[in-house]
Amino acid sequence: MKYLKTLAVLLVLISCKETKEVEDLETKAKRIHDKVMTLDTHVDINVSNFTDSINYTQKLTNQVNLPNMEEGGLDVAFFIVYTGQGDLTEEGYDKAYKNAMSKFEAIHKLAKDIAPDRISLAVNSKEAREVYASGKKVAMIGVENAYPIGTDISRVKQFYDLGARYMSLSHNGHSQFCDSNTGESDNVWLHDGVSDLGKKVIKEMNKWGMMIDVSHPSKKAMQDMIALSKAPIIASHSSARALCNHSRNLDDEQLGWLKENGGVVQTVAFRSYVNTEKDKLYRGELDVLIKELAKEQNLEILSWADVRKIEGAERQNYIDKYRRISKEAKEKIKNTDVSPVNVSDFVDHIDYLVKKMGINHVGISSDFDGGGGVDGWNDASETFNVTKELVKRDYTEEEIEKLWNGNLLRVLDEVQEIAKEIQSKP
Repeated sequence: MKYLKTLAVLLVLISCKETKEVEDLETKAKRIHDKVMTLDTHVDINVSNFTDSINYTQKLTNQVNLPNMEEGGLDVAFFIVYTGQGDLTEEGYDKAYKNAMSKFEAIHKLAKDIAPDRISLAVNSKEAREVYASGKKVAMIGVENAYPIGTDISRVKQFYDLGARYMSLSHNGHSQFCDSNTGESDNVWLHDGVSDLGKKVIKEMNKWGMMIDVSHPSKKAMQDMIALSKAPIIASHSSARALCNHSRNLDDEQLGWLKENGGVVQTVAFRSYVNTEKDKLYRGELDVLIKELAKEQNLEILSWADVRKIEGAERQNYIDKYRRISKEAKEKIKNTDVSPVNVSDFVDHIDYLVKKMGINHVGISSDFDGGGGVDGWNDASETFNVTKELVKRDYTEEEIEKLWNGNLLRVLDEVQEIAKEIQSKP
């Protein structure tokens, strides 16, 4: 009996110690998370969420809005001026340009008219840190796909003046400027890297201080961009191909190029780019449940490509309905043996990139509202969980600061300094 009592006491002490360790981790992670400025380089937007009646001051059903940012401690969001790849014609360019301008206007409206007391636009690291220090959230701007520029190179400067601080030269499909990673699927290429027009755009981006984003261009295009650029480049939302063999991720050779270039990879929390097989299994089971619920609720399931084609409020209405059904299905699937791609899987990519490139060349991105998100970081309100996982893996506060903002802002500073040098020369 005495032996059993002693054993019971030991078990209680061990249990208390384990609880204390969890509490210590939570406390340490919270302290670091509250102290470090968290920056996400890729958040898509829908202009229908930037109106006087429906906007980011409200806790909408999308992944990033001010209530979610404030709840989760996401401090800086690069809102994305995204345009899908269309025909390489003047008509296509004009339509894309109008779409891009509507998104620039929406972001400016958020910061200037809708919520100027809660968020401000920043165009450099100094402004970002000043806005953050004031207690407000920070909006920055990135351009996903240079297609809207058409053949008018002066639009690079126009986009820069509107606040764009990075731009990719292509998206899903070859643009007039460079080949896309999507060429891997059929081995059909348009330019064999960067086109002559693309070379001019790279020169303009260097001149004005806009970071070159290689997350969607092909491997050969990336190689060309590094050779052509006078400044470091970024991958705004990509992960490690060695861990997940997807053409949107970067292989070890590309990581080596980018490290030598002085750039940064913003590791992306996009399920199928983090772990394709795990996500495929989970999504397969989830899709069965979603289809069953959609049928019950009279919703026709569309592909993401078709959803992107829907305009304005109708698109958001579909997304809202789909998300409600999806949420219901996710509750049901918890009772099965399959599990979703999660924060731990995501941070595995950060670990790998840090090991391959060093702590100074890795950052963090979500691709929220553009398909991104993993279990545990499904919207901005759960941002703390990323910091917590980093602390759990013994990253120091200094290292976490570099991952969350320091590395990306260092590249931005260097790009802008090089731009000043270029502009100073006759």
